[in-house]
Amino acid sequence: MEPMSDIETVKIDLGERAYSVVVGHGAVGHVADLIPQGVQRIALVTQESVPPQFRPTITGVHTSVHFIGEGESFKTLGTIERLCSEFARQGLTRKDLVIAVGGGMVTDVAGFAAASYHRGISVIHVATSLLAMIDAAIGGKTGVNLVEGKNLVGAFWQPSGVVCDLDALASLPAREMECGLGEMAKYHFIVREDLNALPFPSRVARCVGIKGEIVAADEREGGIRAFLNYGHTLAHALEIETDFSIAHGEAVALGVLFAAHLGRALGRIDDVRVEEHYHVIREVYGLKITVPKGLGIDALIAAMGRDKKAVDSLTFVLDASSGLEVVSDVSVEAIKQAYAEFTSRNS
Repeated sequence: MEPMSDIETVKIDLGERAYSVVVGHGAVGHVADLIPQGVQRIALVTQESVPPQFRPTITGVHTSVHFIGEGESFKTLGTIERLCSEFARQGLTRKDLVIAVGGGMVTDVAGFAAASYHRGISVIHVATSLLAMIDAAIGGKTGVNLVEGKNLVGAFWQPSGVVCDLDALASLPAREMECGLGEMAKYHFIVREDLNALPFPSRVARCVGIKGEIVAADEREGGIRAFLNYGHTLAHALEIETDFSIAHGEAVALGVLFAAHLGRALGRIDDVRVEEHYHVIREVYGLKITVPKGLGIDALIAAMGRDKKAVDSLTFVLDASSGLEVVSDVSVEAIKQAYAEFTSRNS
């Protein structure tokens, strides 16, 4: 990381496709530095709820603004089709640029639209939520949902740069901020560091750096990149089975705790390590989310079986004394045992 006054720049090292993530208060002022040469038109994709001061103004370049709907019901192929049609009507070419301004849904959708339009045009993400800053906007994974599952259709499409303006966090509702903290908590278990010892801006930059190192080593999720999905197998199932009434970061916080119980049920970790998970989720980050009522374990198991990691068996990222590992062929009996222990403590 390269310090620049109160700005930190983290490099995502992907060879000729390397890019910078600029983190700090006022970082939106650095967007112009990230724009590829030759851009004549910009399609700025955002939502009505995103404060307009985080939409960068680029002099000398024609910019059109494109709004997408709020909520997971708009994270669909229909939205991608509409955006691409709007790009075409604005005359965007392969040499032009999409700028996504918003949270993780915006960067996922705008990134996929950029990857699809003319088979790929440049995109810059201006992340305005904590979840987007430390996860969704970085690493090139884009996508939308199907009724059968979350993020089942998408593309790997690396941005030309990412901006994380910490001023945007002051505009977030408390629940949205907690969602980002749920995602931040998983990094404690990926690297086994006391991230809470860092000042908050440096902690955001450190999470960006952790993800960047993993993406550089495994861009297309053939190995260790799956570690970034710690807690996500149950999390995605919870989102689907509650029709997204539980937010992603809330579901991840619960998913991390469930993964600890499952790790213990399989003899991979002990009670002390389980309690470390609860300490980080409940005490360090103060996340008190509980399991929604009325969820059947069989429906959750079916949803987890459609997870992208589950190629031919129920598969989870689980903790062990040596660190996280991808574990396949997890038995239904172990899942049910762990889920019963998990719900008895978190209902």
